[in-house]
Amino acid sequence: MHLLIYLPLLFPVPAALAARPLAERLAPWPATWLLTTCALALGALSCVALGVLVVAGLVRLPLAALVGDWSLATVRAGDSVSKIEAAVAGALLVAAVLAGVRMLWRRMRALAAAAFEAACLPGPGQLVVVDDTVSDAYALPGLPGRVVVSTGMLDALNDADRKAMLAHERAHLACHHYSFVAAAHLAAACNPLLRPAAAAVAYTVERWADERAATTCGDRRQVARAVGKAALATTHHPARLRVPEAVLGLLGRRRSALHGAGPVPRRRPARRAARLLPAAELPHPASGRSRRRGRRQRPVRLRRRP
Repeated sequence: MHLLIYLPLLFPVPAALAARPLAERLAPWPATWLLTTCALALGALSCVALGVLVVAGLVRLPLAALVGDWSLATVRAGDSVSKIEAAVAGALLVAAVLAGVRMLWRRMRALAAAAFEAACLPGPGQLVVVDDTVSDAYALPGLPGRVVVSTGMLDALNDADRKAMLAHERAHLACHHYSFVAAAHLAAACNPLLRPAAAAVAYTVERWADERAATTCGDRRQVARAVGKAALATTHHPARLRVPEAVLGLLGRRRSALHGAGPVPRRRPARRAARLLPAAELPHPASGRSRRRGRRQRPVRLRRRP
């Protein structure tokens, strides 16, 4: 029985070792669900195992035996958990709970701030273009969520690349990818052994968005080119002098996954796909004309805060 209590504490080790192979070999959406669910379950199970060790140590105390009205000698004879083990388990449990609560609080504050910022952005549509030379594009969760793109990013991409980039960001909002990442990070905060699983979830949600963009565009290689060009536009700006090697490695894995197959058949009719507001059809604020390559137009002009 003593060894069975420690067994759940070892489960995250094989899970961490299997996280990256699963993320590479499975399709993105089942891999995201599997890794996130397993990370949450293993994080909760490890906390429960630590709690059992703490309780097993508490019942050996004379005060606990007096309050619970049980025989202390009988408990000590049948319980092999020492006070030192219980104390260490208690310290680990407190650290795990505090780390989880802190991470959950910070994540909730970040989501609330993102929702507030999304609600305050001008314009009724989902897309917001900010007047900034720094190339940037991101999805901002909220009610409703918004896709924020800088004019520097739009100028760095052609029409097909803009369509793929916008489809990628819309997929993050439509599939609620931020919730999967938050859940995996919560599990990793409670049990640091699950950090590889959280990193794998961050990779699978990007692949998931890439696959959705490939379905919208009908061409996986076009999405791979857009991913690479957007990354180059972001990293070559003077404001961003260096990109971590982990980010570059993640980008290379995403492009390799996209190049692994041919064109993807469209799921939507062409007319419906055109409603996704590709960058090639962004209306000009003054004349209503479509955006053409080499022209700068800004449906919503917004100065970014320093």
